Amino acid sequence: MMNARAPEEFVHWLRTGGVRLAIIVTGSLLLAHLLKLISDRVVRAVTEAGPVPAQGGISEREKRALTLAGIVKTVGTTVIVIIAVMMGLQELGLDITPVIAGAGVVGLAVGFGAQSLIKDVIAGFFIILEGQFAVGDVIKTGEISGSVERLNLRVTILRDFSSGAVHFIPNSELKVVSNLTKEWSRVALDIGVAYDEDIDFVVEVLQRTGQELAKDERMGPLILEPPEVLGIESFGESQVIVKVLVKTLPQRQWEVAREFRRRIKAAFEKEGIEIPYPTRVHLTRIESLPPEEQDISSPL
Repeated sequence: MMNARAPEEFVHWLRTGGVRLAIIVTGSLLLAHLLKLISDRVVRAVTEAGPVPAQGGISEREKRALTLAGIVKTVGTTVIVIIAVMMGLQELGLDITPVIAGAGVVGLAVGFGAQSLIKDVIAGFFIILEGQFAVGDVIKTGEISGSVERLNLRVTILRDFSSGAVHFIPNSELKVVSNLTKEWSRVALDIGVAYDEDIDFVVEVLQRTGQELAKDERMGPLILEPPEVLGIESFGESQVIVKVLVKTLPQRQWEVAREFRRRIKAAFEKEGIEIPYPTRVHLTRIESLPPEEQDISSPL
């Protein structure tokens, strides 16, 4: 038989515990939204305070602010949700003491088996603290390279340039990381010319082409220092390798390199400088037959 006082008790709970529960939910949502607003505001303040990068790029300060803001929002939202759930359970009349005690025991047990997770978190903390790389940087680790799409305390997510694949790498597995876009980038070209060419003239053409590239309206702002022709780098099987370096804005080295190669090819064709390609010479040996096997007869 239904308790006659049940509706009254439910109404009473709505006026007391229900109101408090609604306040908890509303307060949690407001705190999470406020945390997001503060994080975004910090990113905007850092961006406005720092120097404006050329060509719409992202400065190192902005990259670091974006990374830290993402972590603060994730960790802060998780803490707010956990506290809100515990307070909500308490308002529903559930005793959360056993839950807290059980969570402590489970956490201790999990801690012994989660050593790799702890290592990931510690490694992620030092990556962010030292500013090794941030969201938007292009890095290479082992055989994997790509743009950092996301970075948190546990994992780094890379987007591969060639295949578009997404790599999820635990932070503790990042033993050696090469940051290809920290503060500035570099183009390193190995230009091959034939052995018969005048190297001094080749260097002169390369220097002239580099100067024209640096003065270009579109490519010039991407280049931080004039292209430098170092000279002969090595001797190949069919060519002499000349090394050329160009210092560029972060993440713009590939664009500059493609345009520089195009201009070098056009300049070499204009000046008659040969860009060699591998060739093979096949020798055929023909041996004369012994006199006794030669047919000396002639047709009648």
